[in-house]
Amino acid sequence: MNWLLLLEIAYGIIAFLVCLRIIYDTQNNIKTLAYLLLVVFIPVVGAIIYFSFGINYRKRRMYDKKLVADDVLAEKIRNQTIQASEKTYRDNKELLESNRELAYMLVNDSLSTLTGDNDVKLLINGESKFPDVIAALEKAKHHIHIEYYIFEDDEIGKKIEEVLIRKAREGVEVRFIYDDFGSRSIRSTLARRLKSNGIQIFPFHKVIFIAFANRLNYRNHRKIIVIDGTTGFIGGINVSDRYINTKENKLFWRDTHLYIQGSGVKYLQYLFMCDWNFCAKESLRPNDIFFPNYTSAQTPGNKIVQISASGPDSEVPVILYSILQAINLATKEILITTPYFIPGESVIDALLVSALGGVKVKILVPDKSDSVIVNAAARSYYGDLARAGIEIYLYKKGFVHAKTLVADRKLTVVGTANMDYRSFDLNFEVNAIVYDKDIANQLAETFFDDITNAELINIEAWDKRPLYKEMIEKTARLISPLL
Repeated sequence: MNWLLLLEIAYGIIAFLVCLRIIYDTQNNIKTLAYLLLVVFIPVVGAIIYFSFGINYRKRRMYDKKLVADDVLAEKIRNQTIQASEKTYRDNKELLESNRELAYMLVNDSLSTLTGDNDVKLLINGESKFPDVIAALEKAKHHIHIEYYIFEDDEIGKKIEEVLIRKAREGVEVRFIYDDFGSRSIRSTLARRLKSNGIQIFPFHKVIFIAFANRLNYRNHRKIIVIDGTTGFIGGINVSDRYINTKENKLFWRDTHLYIQGSGVKYLQYLFMCDWNFCAKESLRPNDIFFPNYTSAQTPGNKIVQISASGPDSEVPVILYSILQAINLATKEILITTPYFIPGESVIDALLVSALGGVKVKILVPDKSDSVIVNAAARSYYGDLARAGIEIYLYKKGFVHAKTLVADRKLTVVGTANMDYRSFDLNFEVNAIVYDKDIANQLAETFFDDITNAELINIEAWDKRPLYKEMIEKTARLISPLL
């Protein structure tokens, strides 16, 4: 009995210390309460879950992402970024004025340059993306940088592999980063073949048994291709046959990607090089080959592009803040497509304020997600939003995986970040923001085409659904910060 009492006292002390750590370490109040409840009501297991999944890596900074160690040079680059962004703003003030706060937030917080010399192409679904990717890879002269959450050893994976190996034999430097969880199927197959053919390839954050849970939790969800520092691809489409809609694929996959040529690619290059130095333990440094400058005659286009990126390596949740700014600055219309909708109270409040203020807000989500719990948690939000006049559309044709936002037909966001806690707080993510009416109208037309294959939630019918469904959804919502 004495031993039992001592164990109870010891666990009580440990649980108390764990609770203090959770309170000190967790910035999100809802998440703090969720972990406290786990530790208090599920002894031992709750503490294990917290230490496996709950440690705040933003506070501990997973790695130093500075490419430039010299403070004088770093300050020079900072000044150049600010000056270039101010020039882009002055030259395009009429278009950018309504989103000035968003543009300058990214300049000031992330040194993400506002670039105005880009050509941008909207790529709808894998069947549009991959031909352009392969054509661009074939043109590579100096280097190819690839970073993917999911890269599979299937038909499209092998086609890209073939091009990479051939380009490497021609003398092109090929660097390849894959997420060790999302692309675990290629560890002993495609990854080894690429390495044996002279391609430098590394998992971003190798999953090993001791650190399995935390490394599994903090995933590199980015999908980046940079070719010769001038051409880039970014969006929601991973490298897998499932993203290409053919007769063989029974599930229709709706997704969106961007093809960018111009100075907007430079920040994608910066992100890749930071991630590369972390996982390859190298010290790639910026130079004119990685970050080429355009002359006025070489300028690819006139589209304005800015990159928003965040993860456990950033001091603040930049992508969350950029989404909030885009919502808050919209005055007429907001069109959102996302496969996972667990946005948290700040985004919900921003959407409700916009809708109640007369902004038309429409959200497209899957009718059925690939996760039962995530789907239930997402549905717990729909009623409140619909009652405020927000239109929620459930996509029926297949699975909608696109992560996009269109505001006032002036601003477009396309990237890797879902509208959920994981993308805002845990994953390494990247979005491209395009300040352009043509691109915004193209994506808006795509959105309205998509909702012809979707069902609009009728709030009266929604409120009459069985009580047990509501209970399941609200219960899932309670644990949504942990998903």
